[in-house]
Amino acid sequence: MIQDTNMVHVRYMVDDVEAAVVFYTTHLGFTVLTNAGPAFADVKRGNLRLLLSGPSSSAGRPMPDGRQPSPGGWNRIHLLVDDIEAEVARLRGAGVRFRNDVVTGPGGKQILLDDPSGNPIELFQPAGR
Repeated sequence: MIQDTNMVHVRYMVDDVEAAVVFYTTHLGFTVLTNAGPAFADVKRGNLRLLLSGPSSSAGRPMPDGRQPSPGGWNRIHLLVDDIEAEVARLRGAGVRFRNDVVTGPGGKQILLDDPSGNPIELFQPAGR
């Protein structure tokens, strides 16, 4: 098994690869590694490599039982922020859709937003920041 201890790799199924690339690079500070749209692109932020797979990618092929991979769900990437209120205001100003309002728990504050395909992203401000 290949061990890449310097990078975390996450795959998201997306409806539109180019819209996803624009969203992640414009709003969340990712940079493009590869753009082979419309099937696939990957973007990077820090040690996170996010693979964006469209319907025509190999990851979008139906499963043997007929289920079709699709975006959405509740599993999500988790991005740390220093000032969650400022980030929410910036993103709302850009028209980004949120699933909820900021909630506060023992570890900090969090909110969920959706990428253009409905994949969730959690912004998290640790307690004490």
